[in-house]
Amino acid sequence: MKKNIFLAVGLLFSMSTQAQIFDIIKSAVKDKTGVDLNTPVKSNGTATSTKTTTTASGSNNSSANLGNLTSTQISSGLKEALSMGVTDGVKKLAVTDGFFKNEAVKILMPEKLRKIDTTLRSIGMGSLADEGVKLLNRAAEDAVTEAAPIFTNAITSMTITDAKNILLGSNNAATSYLQGKTQTQLFNAFQPKVKASLGKVGADTLWKNLISKYNTFTGQAVTTDLNEYVTTETINGVFKMVADKESGIRNTPAMRTTSILQKVFGAQDGK
Repeated sequence: MKKNIFLAVGLLFSMSTQAQIFDIIKSAVKDKTGVDLNTPVKSNGTATSTKTTTTASGSNNSSANLGNLTSTQISSGLKEALSMGVTDGVKKLAVTDGFFKNEAVKILMPEKLRKIDTTLRSIGMGSLADEGVKLLNRAAEDAVTEAAPIFTNAITSMTITDAKNILLGSNNAATSYLQGKTQTQLFNAFQPKVKASLGKVGADTLWKNLISKYNTFTGQAVTTDLNEYVTTETINGVFKMVADKESGIRNTPAMRTTSILQKVFGAQDGK
């Protein structure tokens, strides 16, 4: 019995001593590191902390590569890319066959009038229908130069914030920005020019003849606003050309023909 009492006392003394030792260790750790070992640690604390750190780090990846670029350089690079896209696009479209022989932007028979095309061809007047389509494209080729000054104003007004968002955006982010800024202005500027161009190339007279022949042959009364149609298609063609140029500069280093384009879009490559 005495033996058992001595064992129990020994065990309690041992546990008491261990507890004192642990208290001393905890105190030393808190003094040296500031960490209180008595504070409970949540089981998911580390995971949450790690996740937050990873997310924060990830959110900076897209902008980290722009660290060596100044805001002015980013803005200049984007403006130059857009200016090149507009200049090249308008130059290629504002020539004979610039629209007509470019399948990507060629203006086709208006959807409302496609039954005229089918009917005319069925009665041996396909050449007249072809000439009608050609003259729609000729009107666009004549009118497209109106785009340049409107685009120039939009590019000049681009802010530093706009430029940074565009640089880190999609392949056509700059074109989308330009479209949002100029769509209404372009339509208002193009419409009278397209109307004049339709008359200049003889498209309005030819189309009146086409529609008249169709209506006489079928007994119908088809009408359409060619001016609005060609205006819209001309604007779409310009944006298509600008988007192609932007995508090329973003994805093809050989198309970055100036030092600022190489610097800015070279940084964008690793975003």
